[in-house]
Amino acid sequence: MEKLMLDDQVILTRAESWLSERFDKETREEVQRLIDHDRDELTESFYTDLEFGTGGLRGIMGVGTNRVNVYTIGLASLGLARYVRSSFGAGTIKMAVAYDCRNNSDLFARRTAEVFASQGFEVYLFKALRPTPELSFAIRHLGCQGGVVVTASHNPKEYNGYKVYWNDGAQIIAPHDTGIIDLVRKASIEDLSFEHADGLIHMIDELVDKPYLEAVLNQALDKKAIKNCHDVKIVFTALHGTGITLIPRALEQLGFTNVHCVPEQDIPDGNFPTVDSPNPEERAALARGLKLCEELDADILLGTDPDADRVGIAIKDDTGKFMILNGNQAGSLLVYYHLLKWQEQGRLTGKQFIAKTIVTTELIRRISGGFNVPTYDTLTGFKYIAGLIRDLEGKEEFITGGEESYGYLIGDFVRDKDAICSAALFCEMAAWAKQGGQSLYAVLMHVYQHFGHFQEDLVSITKKGISGKDEIAKMMRDLRQKAPTHLAGSPVIIARDFQESVERIIASGDVHPIDLPKSNVLQFETADGSVVTARPSGTEPKIKFYFSVRQPISENFNFTESSRILNERIVALKEQWSA
Repeated sequence: MEKLMLDDQVILTRAESWLSERFDKETREEVQRLIDHDRDELTESFYTDLEFGTGGLRGIMGVGTNRVNVYTIGLASLGLARYVRSSFGAGTIKMAVAYDCRNNSDLFARRTAEVFASQGFEVYLFKALRPTPELSFAIRHLGCQGGVVVTASHNPKEYNGYKVYWNDGAQIIAPHDTGIIDLVRKASIEDLSFEHADGLIHMIDELVDKPYLEAVLNQALDKKAIKNCHDVKIVFTALHGTGITLIPRALEQLGFTNVHCVPEQDIPDGNFPTVDSPNPEERAALARGLKLCEELDADILLGTDPDADRVGIAIKDDTGKFMILNGNQAGSLLVYYHLLKWQEQGRLTGKQFIAKTIVTTELIRRISGGFNVPTYDTLTGFKYIAGLIRDLEGKEEFITGGEESYGYLIGDFVRDKDAICSAALFCEMAAWAKQGGQSLYAVLMHVYQHFGHFQEDLVSITKKGISGKDEIAKMMRDLRQKAPTHLAGSPVIIARDFQESVERIIASGDVHPIDLPKSNVLQFETADGSVVTARPSGTEPKIKFYFSVRQPISENFNFTESSRILNERIVALKEQWSA
């Protein structure tokens, strides 16, 4: 072997420590192979420790300190267990653990449960893969102090990780996130054990499945519409993920009788063999579902991501062609339908609210304002919506809400985005529309005509390599130092800096506080109602730019013409921004 440079020698030393008997034979053999034959991968695998972020762990699977494996999962679980113990004291601690369809998810979930049990915790481990929202429900239903779901959401097949939840069923937020991170960093292999006393790990399925589904069914707003139009034609694709475990079952229990699954995508498979990316935001992922919709002349398509916390939908436009709704359109329909039904049922008392994130369409606020219900903004990330629900519990009632990336929540029995319940309500909406002799597309046009036509777009830029984060940091510094005065020809009238928690009114110079946690986000609003938001990722060298434009309310609303105008405006914004 050639003599390694100093940095390489440090990496080699780190790798050789994984050749000890503390590690299993398969791991030792793979580490030795990397040492002997693949130094590039050796470097990637050992040059740093896999970072435990503010919501949990995510990375590429493999051996090494910078990869997801039973040891890095174990260390994260040990640090988490120590923090939970320090937070709740010497009494009984209960944790729930679920996992999705990804390769090794079942193994990682078992090892997580074993680490918790090694600390004397009672652990409720699902017998088979289950959706993320059911894990959130299980924590509350079983009275757990926290929980973990092993998943990497819609990342490529090489990835895995897990999300961490607190006793309210929500993903962790401050101060728990930084407290857990600190103890995870202090955990060592020498302290790690998968040995535990018998009887501490309890396998669960129907114990939680049944009450969770009952709670989903209880969110139905128009059971008469479902009964009258039970044969509304539904196509569902699980994209090889966990949605298959509960969505067909939920729809059947609601009374829908014409549900068709995409058979080759029903099969849970961490290799996602029929799609390049298991992300329902991407049209290619829904291609097989759309094809089946056309063959069956279906009314609605539903597609869920691997851990079934997000759902994409497609509906027929006025020409009969299938149109994939973006997350803002689908969320707006969900809010409109709920408020309409709550108003009809006399449930709006002035104590309810809608919630969305700061990059989600303002159309939702327009809709809720039409029903005299406030919409509250949170930072991006569903954990902040869950935190708002917790803060207002007992004071104001959460109806529904969500974020532009296909995540929605209905009611508060779950405290994370829930594709199971959302899918059920979208199907109910399709039945309700059909009962009234119209389509969901017609309902969306009605919303645009009465509340304004909003359109959004997103640009995501990834900067690779060590310098990536520095480049993105410079982008944000430049924007702060030289903020745009005009966007697509319209003057900027409001500038918001969520890092400084201030909103500046350009014309008057007035400054107003923003009552949200500090976050590295900039937002600019123009006189014509356009909004551009810049938000870098906190965990990877990526930055996202969100564009939103709108047309005012018009009695003679024409969707095609209005869309043409809005598309031109978005193109102009993106061209200026890229320049």
